[in-house]
Amino acid sequence: MTESLFTPATTALVLIDLQHSNVERTLAPYPASQVVANGTLLADRLRAAGGTIVHVRVLVHDLLRLPADKPVGRDTSAPPLPPAASELVADVPKHETDVFVTKRQWGAFHGTDLDLQLRRRGIRTLILAGIATNFGVESTARAALDIGYALVFADDAMSGISSALHTFATTELFPIMGRVRTTADIVAALGG
Repeated sequence: MTESLFTPATTALVLIDLQHSNVERTLAPYPASQVVANGTLLADRLRAAGGTIVHVRVLVHDLLRLPADKPVGRDTSAPPLPPAASELVADVPKHETDVFVTKRQWGAFHGTDLDLQLRRRGIRTLILAGIATNFGVESTARAALDIGYALVFADDAMSGISSALHTFATTELFPIMGRVRTTADIVAALGG
């Protein structure tokens, strides 16, 4: 018998920052191509089962940057990112029933209408996937937990800027916040 992780009608897959600026980065432990492929598979299966798909993107030119000892981001001497850097990659299908969220910080809740859009649809569980594990995904997960969403983390549908950071999150932090599963586990829970 397959584990009951969620009820599709009250579940949203939140695909975080699957946009050109992130997909073109070197990621670990999973390459961006695998993250995009697994995110697409999850979106197709959950959508077919009656769930909600949320596409989140960050406006990289407007991203909040504050002083930090070890800032993350592009070298200031690098050429500027093209305007398309903030656009979602075409490889992930988008449907008119999907929710689209634009943010200007790591997490998808602050300063957006994500919570409102989810609550209007009766969503109680979030499946989180995207780039990068320890930034957009983790920040979104912390806010979601704070406001009462059950969480499922699609381990191989997310990746980070280092394997060590990703592994720490998926083995030490995320299991405390929710349930960490593979794409195959989640697809199986959808009856596929």
